[in-house]
Amino acid sequence: MEKRRFGKTGLETSLLGMGGFHLLEIHLEDVDRLLNYYLDNGGNYIETAENYGNGHSEEKIGRTIAGRRDDFVLATKTAGRDKRSYIKSLDGSLKRLKTDYVDLHIIHGIGAMHPEGGNRFDDLKSILAPEGALEAAEEARNKGKIRFLGISMHGQPDVLIESIKSYPFDAVMATINYFDRFNFPRIEEVLVPEALKKDMAIILMKPLADGYLWKSAADAFRYAMDQPVSVVVTGANNERMLREDMEYANNFKPLKEKQRQEIFENALELGEYVCRQCGKCMPCPENINITEICKLEGYFDRQMDNGIVDNASDYALRERLKHWYGGQDIARQAYEKLDKKADSCTGCGECLPRCPYNIDIIRKLKNIDYKLGDRTVY
Repeated sequence: MEKRRFGKTGLETSLLGMGGFHLLEIHLEDVDRLLNYYLDNGGNYIETAENYGNGHSEEKIGRTIAGRRDDFVLATKTAGRDKRSYIKSLDGSLKRLKTDYVDLHIIHGIGAMHPEGGNRFDDLKSILAPEGALEAAEEARNKGKIRFLGISMHGQPDVLIESIKSYPFDAVMATINYFDRFNFPRIEEVLVPEALKKDMAIILMKPLADGYLWKSAADAFRYAMDQPVSVVVTGANNERMLREDMEYANNFKPLKEKQRQEIFENALELGEYVCRQCGKCMPCPENINITEICKLEGYFDRQMDNGIVDNASDYALRERLKHWYGGQDIARQAYEKLDKKADSCTGCGECLPRCPYNIDIIRKLKNIDYKLGDRTVY
Protein backbone atom coordinates (compact mmCIF):
# COMPACT_ATOMS: atom_id res chain seq x y z
CA MET A 1 0.00 0.00 0.00
CA GLU A 2 1.15 3.52 -0.78
CA LYS A 3 2.86 5.34 2.08
CA ARG A 4 2.63 9.09 2.46
CA ARG A 5 4.70 11.61 4.34
CA PHE A 6 3.03 12.55 7.65
CA GLY A 7 3.76 16.25 7.60
CA LYS A 8 6.91 17.43 9.37
CA THR A 9 6.93 14.53 11.84
CA GLY A 10 9.29 12.24 9.94
CA LEU A 11 6.65 9.48 10.00
CA GLU A 12 5.16 7.77 6.97
CA THR A 13 1.60 6.48 7.07
CA SER A 14 -0.32 4.09 4.87
CA LEU A 15 -2.84 5.70 2.53
CA LEU A 16 -5.68 3.94 4.34
CA GLY A 17 -5.95 4.40 8.07
CA MET A 18 -8.02 2.24 10.40
CA GLY A 19 -10.54 4.11 12.54
CA GLY A 20 -11.54 2.70 15.90
CA PHE A 21 -15.16 3.79 16.34
CA HIS A 22 -16.77 0.83 14.60
CA LEU A 23 -14.71 -1.61 16.65
CA LEU A 24 -17.33 -0.95 19.34
CA GLU A 25 -19.87 -2.84 17.26
CA ILE A 26 -18.10 -6.20 17.09
CA HIS A 27 -16.68 -8.88 19.39
CA LEU A 28 -13.10 -8.81 20.63
CA GLU A 29 -12.07 -11.81 18.53
CA ASP A 30 -13.37 -10.04 15.41
CA VAL A 31 -11.43 -6.90 16.34
CA ASP A 32 -8.31 -9.04 16.70
CA ARG A 33 -8.81 -10.57 13.26
CA LEU A 34 -9.52 -7.25 11.50
CA LEU A 35 -6.65 -5.30 13.04
CA ASN A 36 -4.12 -8.03 12.36
CA TYR A 37 -5.37 -8.40 8.78
CA TYR A 38 -5.00 -4.65 8.30
CA LEU A 39 -1.43 -4.65 9.66
CA ASP A 40 -0.43 -7.81 7.79
CA ASN A 41 -1.53 -6.26 4.49
CA GLY A 42 0.28 -2.96 4.56
CA GLY A 43 -1.75 -0.74 6.86
CA ASN A 44 0.13 1.11 9.59
CA TYR A 45 -2.14 3.85 11.02
CA ILE A 46 -4.66 3.02 13.75
CA GLU A 47 -6.71 5.73 15.37
CA THR A 48 -9.26 5.72 18.17
CA ALA A 49 -10.54 8.01 20.95
CA GLU A 50 -11.14 7.99 24.65
CA ASN A 51 -14.82 8.78 24.13
CA TYR A 52 -15.45 5.89 21.73
CA GLY A 53 -17.57 3.82 24.07
CA ASN A 54 -16.03 5.31 27.23
CA GLY A 55 -12.66 3.86 26.32
CA HIS A 56 -13.90 0.47 25.07
CA SER A 57 -12.42 0.97 21.60
CA GLU A 58 -9.03 1.72 23.13
CA GLU A 59 -9.32 -1.30 25.38
CA LYS A 60 -10.06 -3.59 22.44
CA ILE A 61 -7.05 -2.28 20.55
CA GLY A 62 -4.85 -2.71 23.59
CA ARG A 63 -6.04 -6.26 24.19
CA THR A 64 -5.49 -7.37 20.60
CA ILE A 65 -2.43 -5.74 19.03
CA ALA A 66 -0.44 -4.18 21.89
CA GLY A 67 2.21 -6.80 21.17
CA ARG A 68 2.70 -5.31 17.68
CA ARG A 69 3.24 -1.76 18.92
CA ASP A 70 6.27 -1.18 16.66
CA ASP A 71 4.27 -2.09 13.55
CA PHE A 72 1.97 0.93 13.44
CA VAL A 73 1.43 4.58 14.14
CA LEU A 74 -1.01 4.85 17.04
CA ALA A 75 -3.27 7.86 17.47
CA THR A 76 -5.96 8.55 20.01
CA LYS A 77 -8.11 11.55 20.81
CA THR A 78 -9.15 13.50 23.87
CA ALA A 79 -11.98 15.87 24.75
CA GLY A 80 -9.81 17.44 27.47
CA ARG A 81 -9.64 21.21 27.25
CA ASP A 82 -7.86 22.07 30.51
CA LYS A 83 -4.64 20.68 31.93
CA ARG A 84 -6.23 18.43 34.53
CA SER A 85 -8.76 16.79 32.21
CA TYR A 86 -6.14 16.35 29.48
CA ILE A 87 -3.71 14.53 31.79
CA LYS A 88 -6.46 12.30 33.16
CA SER A 89 -7.64 11.49 29.66
CA LEU A 90 -4.16 10.70 28.31
CA ASP A 91 -3.19 8.51 31.25
CA GLY A 92 -6.43 6.56 30.90
CA SER A 93 -5.84 6.08 27.19
CA LEU A 94 -2.29 4.80 27.70
CA LYS A 95 -3.50 2.31 30.28
CA ARG A 96 -6.28 0.96 28.06
CA LEU A 97 -4.05 0.83 24.98
CA LYS A 98 -1.35 -1.01 26.98
CA THR A 99 1.41 1.32 25.85
CA ASP A 100 3.78 3.90 27.32
CA TYR A 101 3.19 6.42 24.53
CA VAL A 102 1.02 7.33 21.56
CA ASP A 103 2.51 8.62 18.35
CA LEU A 104 -0.23 11.21 17.94
CA HIS A 105 -2.60 12.69 20.49
CA ILE A 106 -5.46 14.68 19.00
CA ILE A 107 -7.46 17.34 20.81
CA HIS A 108 -10.80 16.34 19.38
CA GLY A 109 -13.96 18.11 18.32
CA ILE A 110 -12.73 21.66 18.79
CA GLY A 111 -15.34 24.37 18.33
CA ALA A 112 -18.41 22.21 18.83
CA MET A 113 -21.68 23.88 19.73
CA HIS A 114 -22.34 23.22 23.40
CA PRO A 115 -25.82 22.64 24.85
CA GLU A 116 -25.27 25.38 27.40
CA GLY A 117 -24.40 27.89 24.67
CA GLY A 118 -21.33 30.09 24.53
CA ASN A 119 -18.95 31.13 21.80
CA ARG A 120 -17.62 28.38 19.50
CA PHE A 121 -14.12 29.80 19.92
CA ASP A 122 -14.23 29.27 23.69
CA ASP A 123 -12.74 25.78 23.22
CA LEU A 124 -9.69 27.24 21.52
CA LYS A 125 -9.29 29.88 24.21
CA SER A 126 -9.42 27.17 26.87
CA ILE A 127 -6.76 24.94 25.36
CA LEU A 128 -4.42 27.88 24.69
CA ALA A 129 -4.83 29.44 28.14
CA PRO A 130 -2.48 28.90 31.10
CA GLU A 131 -3.35 25.54 32.69
CA GLY A 132 -4.93 24.58 29.37
CA ALA A 133 -4.67 21.37 27.37
CA LEU A 134 -1.71 22.59 25.31
CA GLU A 135 0.34 23.20 28.43
CA ALA A 136 -0.39 19.63 29.51
CA ALA A 137 0.40 18.30 26.03
CA GLU A 138 3.81 19.94 25.99
CA GLU A 139 4.61 18.40 29.36
CA ALA A 140 3.41 15.01 28.12
CA ARG A 141 5.61 15.33 25.05
CA ASN A 142 8.63 16.14 27.20
CA LYS A 143 7.91 13.04 29.30
CA GLY A 144 7.66 10.85 26.20
CA LYS A 145 3.96 10.05 26.62
CA ILE A 146 3.11 11.55 23.23
CA ARG A 147 5.30 12.13 20.21
CA PHE A 148 3.15 14.52 18.24
CA LEU A 149 0.06 16.64 18.76
CA GLY A 150 -2.98 17.14 16.53
CA ILE A 151 -6.33 18.88 16.52
CA SER A 152 -9.65 18.06 14.89
CA MET A 153 -13.22 19.18 14.37
CA HIS A 154 -16.32 18.26 12.40
CA GLY A 155 -18.22 20.39 9.94
CA GLN A 156 -17.83 24.17 9.55
CA PRO A 157 -14.07 24.75 9.99
CA ASP A 158 -13.61 28.35 11.15
CA VAL A 159 -12.42 27.38 14.64
CA LEU A 160 -10.08 24.75 13.23
CA ILE A 161 -8.58 27.26 10.80
CA GLU A 162 -7.93 29.67 13.65
CA SER A 163 -6.47 26.82 15.73
CA ILE A 164 -3.77 25.91 13.23
CA LYS A 165 -2.93 29.60 12.83
CA SER A 166 -2.55 29.93 16.61
CA TYR A 167 -0.30 26.95 17.38
CA PRO A 168 2.14 24.78 15.38
CA PHE A 169 0.24 21.51 15.59
CA ASP A 170 1.82 18.48 13.92
CA ALA A 171 -1.45 17.27 12.40
CA VAL A 172 -4.95 18.48 11.64
CA MET A 173 -7.97 16.25 11.12
CA ALA A 174 -11.08 17.28 9.19
CA THR A 175 -14.11 16.00 7.29
CA ILE A 176 -13.33 15.76 3.57
CA ASN A 177 -15.54 13.99 1.02
CA TYR A 178 -17.19 14.90 -2.27
CA PHE A 179 -20.56 15.50 -0.60
CA ASP A 180 -19.48 17.79 2.25
CA ARG A 181 -17.12 19.54 -0.18
CA PHE A 182 -20.16 21.67 -0.98
CA ASN A 183 -21.45 22.01 2.58
CA PHE A 184 -18.18 23.15 4.15
CA PRO A 185 -16.16 24.50 1.20
CA ARG A 186 -13.69 26.34 3.44
CA ILE A 187 -12.18 23.00 4.44
CA GLU A 188 -10.69 22.41 1.00
CA GLU A 189 -10.39 26.06 0.04
CA VAL A 190 -8.80 27.47 3.21
CA LEU A 191 -7.97 24.84 5.85
CA VAL A 192 -6.09 22.41 3.61
CA PRO A 193 -3.85 25.05 1.95
CA GLU A 194 -3.09 26.60 5.35
CA ALA A 195 -2.12 23.21 6.80
CA LEU A 196 0.07 22.41 3.80
CA LYS A 197 1.79 25.78 4.11
CA LYS A 198 2.64 24.93 7.72
CA ASP A 199 3.72 21.38 6.78
CA MET A 200 1.10 19.80 9.03
CA ALA A 201 -0.05 16.29 8.35
CA ILE A 202 -3.66 16.30 7.14
CA ILE A 203 -5.84 13.44 8.36
CA LEU A 204 -8.93 12.94 6.26
CA MET A 205 -11.90 11.54 8.14
CA LYS A 206 -15.36 10.52 6.94
CA PRO A 207 -14.55 9.74 3.29
CA LEU A 208 -18.05 8.25 3.01
CA ALA A 209 -19.74 11.23 4.71
CA ASP A 210 -20.71 9.19 7.79
CA GLY A 211 -21.87 6.38 5.51
CA TYR A 212 -24.10 8.53 3.31
CA LEU A 213 -21.96 7.70 0.24
CA TRP A 214 -22.07 3.94 0.80
CA LYS A 215 -23.66 3.31 -2.61
CA SER A 216 -20.76 5.13 -4.29
CA ALA A 217 -17.87 3.87 -2.19
CA ALA A 218 -15.42 3.50 -5.09
CA ASP A 219 -15.84 7.10 -6.22
CA ALA A 220 -15.88 8.36 -2.63
CA PHE A 221 -12.60 6.69 -1.72
CA ARG A 222 -10.94 7.73 -4.95
CA TYR A 223 -11.98 11.35 -4.35
CA ALA A 224 -10.70 11.18 -0.77
CA MET A 225 -7.40 9.54 -1.66
CA ASP A 226 -6.85 12.11 -4.39
CA GLN A 227 -6.69 14.89 -1.79
CA PRO A 228 -3.28 16.20 -0.60
CA VAL A 229 -3.62 14.36 2.71
CA SER A 230 -1.35 12.04 4.64
CA VAL A 231 -3.93 9.38 5.46
CA VAL A 232 -7.59 8.59 4.79
CA VAL A 233 -9.16 7.19 7.95
CA THR A 234 -12.25 5.01 7.82
CA GLY A 235 -13.85 2.41 10.03
CA ALA A 236 -14.74 -1.19 9.26
CA ASN A 237 -16.73 -3.70 11.26
CA ASN A 238 -16.37 -6.76 9.03
CA GLU A 239 -13.71 -8.36 6.89
CA ARG A 240 -15.51 -7.83 3.57
CA MET A 241 -15.68 -4.09 4.17
CA LEU A 242 -12.03 -3.89 5.22
CA ARG A 243 -10.88 -5.90 2.19
CA GLU A 244 -12.81 -3.59 -0.14
CA ASP A 245 -11.41 -0.47 1.49
CA MET A 246 -7.88 -1.81 1.24
CA GLU A 247 -8.44 -2.64 -2.43
CA TYR A 248 -9.43 0.96 -3.06
CA ALA A 249 -6.12 2.03 -1.51
CA ASN A 250 -4.03 -0.58 -3.28
CA ASN A 251 -5.54 0.27 -6.69
CA PHE A 252 -5.72 4.03 -6.24
CA LYS A 253 -5.00 6.19 -9.26
CA PRO A 254 -5.14 10.00 -9.10
CA LEU A 255 -8.21 11.65 -10.56
CA LYS A 256 -7.97 13.73 -13.69
CA GLU A 257 -9.82 17.03 -13.54
CA LYS A 258 -12.44 15.74 -15.98
CA GLN A 259 -13.10 12.74 -13.71
CA ARG A 260 -13.40 15.00 -10.67
CA GLN A 261 -15.95 17.16 -12.47
CA GLU A 262 -17.87 14.07 -13.53
CA ILE A 263 -18.28 13.13 -9.87
CA PHE A 264 -19.58 16.61 -9.10
CA GLU A 265 -21.99 16.42 -12.04
CA ASN A 266 -23.22 12.84 -11.73
CA ALA A 267 -23.00 11.75 -8.09
CA LEU A 268 -26.43 10.48 -7.13
CA GLU A 269 -26.10 11.89 -3.59
CA LEU A 270 -25.57 15.40 -4.99
CA GLY A 271 -28.31 15.01 -7.57
CA GLU A 272 -30.44 18.00 -8.54
CA TYR A 273 -30.55 19.53 -5.07
CA VAL A 274 -27.06 20.09 -3.60
CA CYS A 275 -25.57 23.43 -4.66
CA ARG A 276 -22.07 22.94 -6.15
CA GLN A 277 -21.09 26.55 -5.26
CA CYS A 278 -20.17 27.33 -8.88
CA GLY A 279 -21.89 30.74 -8.80
CA LYS A 280 -23.27 30.47 -12.34
CA CYS A 281 -26.78 31.24 -11.07
CA MET A 282 -25.64 34.75 -10.20
CA PRO A 283 -26.27 37.66 -10.39
CA CYS A 284 -29.80 37.61 -9.03
CA PRO A 285 -32.10 40.52 -10.06
CA GLU A 286 -33.07 40.85 -6.38
CA ASN A 287 -29.40 40.81 -5.28
CA ILE A 288 -29.85 37.53 -3.39
CA ASN A 289 -26.49 35.85 -2.78
CA ILE A 290 -27.77 32.43 -3.78
CA THR A 291 -24.51 30.52 -3.31
CA GLU A 292 -23.92 31.99 0.15
CA ILE A 293 -27.44 31.11 1.24
CA CYS A 294 -27.01 27.55 -0.06
CA LYS A 295 -23.73 27.31 1.87
CA LEU A 296 -25.60 28.25 5.05
CA GLU A 297 -28.07 25.46 4.31
CA GLY A 298 -25.06 23.16 4.19
CA TYR A 299 -24.03 24.33 7.65
CA PHE A 300 -27.59 23.76 8.86
CA ASP A 301 -28.34 20.25 7.64
CA ARG A 302 -25.75 19.37 4.99
CA GLN A 303 -28.44 20.05 2.33
CA MET A 304 -29.93 16.67 3.19
CA ASP A 305 -33.51 17.73 3.87
CA ASN A 306 -34.76 18.42 0.35
CA GLY A 307 -38.47 18.13 1.12
CA ILE A 308 -38.82 14.96 -0.94
CA VAL A 309 -39.46 11.47 0.42
CA ASP A 310 -39.12 8.92 -2.37
CA ASN A 311 -37.28 6.12 -0.55
CA ALA A 312 -37.86 5.29 3.11
CA SER A 313 -34.37 4.00 3.88
CA ASP A 314 -32.62 6.93 2.17
CA TYR A 315 -34.89 9.35 4.00
CA ALA A 316 -34.17 7.69 7.34
CA LEU A 317 -30.42 7.90 6.74
CA ARG A 318 -30.64 11.59 5.85
CA GLU A 319 -32.72 12.26 8.96
CA ARG A 320 -30.09 10.53 11.09
CA LEU A 321 -27.13 12.38 9.57
CA LYS A 322 -28.41 15.85 8.70
CA HIS A 323 -27.69 17.45 12.09
CA TRP A 324 -24.66 15.26 12.86
CA TYR A 325 -22.40 18.29 13.33
CA GLY A 326 -24.79 20.57 15.20
CA GLY A 327 -24.49 23.57 12.89
CA GLN A 328 -28.07 24.81 13.15
CA ASP A 329 -27.30 27.83 15.33
CA ILE A 330 -24.28 28.82 13.23
CA ALA A 331 -26.43 28.79 10.11
CA ARG A 332 -29.38 30.65 11.61
CA GLN A 333 -27.20 33.36 13.11
CA ALA A 334 -25.39 33.94 9.81
CA TYR A 335 -28.69 33.93 7.89
CA GLU A 336 -30.18 36.53 10.20
CA LYS A 337 -27.33 38.91 9.36
CA LEU A 338 -27.93 38.78 5.59
CA ASP A 339 -29.35 41.91 3.98
CA LYS A 340 -31.19 39.82 1.40
CA LYS A 341 -32.68 36.53 2.54
CA ALA A 342 -34.19 33.72 0.53
CA ASP A 343 -37.72 35.12 0.97
CA SER A 344 -36.73 38.03 -1.29
CA CYS A 345 -37.01 35.65 -4.26
CA THR A 346 -39.79 36.76 -6.62
CA GLY A 347 -39.76 33.51 -8.60
CA CYS A 348 -38.65 35.29 -11.77
CA GLY A 349 -36.74 32.18 -12.86
CA GLU A 350 -33.70 33.90 -14.35
CA CYS A 351 -31.38 31.67 -12.33
CA LEU A 352 -32.92 28.36 -13.42
CA PRO A 353 -31.41 27.94 -16.92
CA ARG A 354 -28.00 29.06 -15.64
CA CYS A 355 -27.61 26.18 -13.17
CA PRO A 356 -25.53 23.39 -14.77
CA TYR A 357 -27.00 20.88 -12.31
CA ASN A 358 -30.71 21.50 -13.02
CA ILE A 359 -31.42 22.57 -9.45
CA ASP A 360 -34.86 24.07 -8.90
CA ILE A 361 -33.39 27.12 -7.20
CA ILE A 362 -36.75 28.77 -6.54
CA ARG A 363 -37.98 25.74 -4.61
CA LYS A 364 -34.64 25.36 -2.86
CA LEU A 365 -34.73 28.96 -1.64
CA LYS A 366 -38.19 28.33 -0.18
CA ASN A 367 -36.81 25.28 1.65
CA ILE A 368 -33.88 27.28 2.99
CA ASP A 369 -36.03 30.14 4.23
CA TYR A 370 -38.24 27.63 6.02
CA LYS A 371 -35.21 26.11 7.74
CA LEU A 372 -33.16 29.19 8.53
CA GLY A 373 -35.90 31.80 8.80
CA ASP A 374 -37.75 29.78 11.44
CA ARG A 375 -40.95 29.52 9.39
CA THR A 376 -43.77 27.27 10.53
CA VAL A 377 -44.72 25.96 7.07
CA TYR A 378 -43.25 25.83 3.56
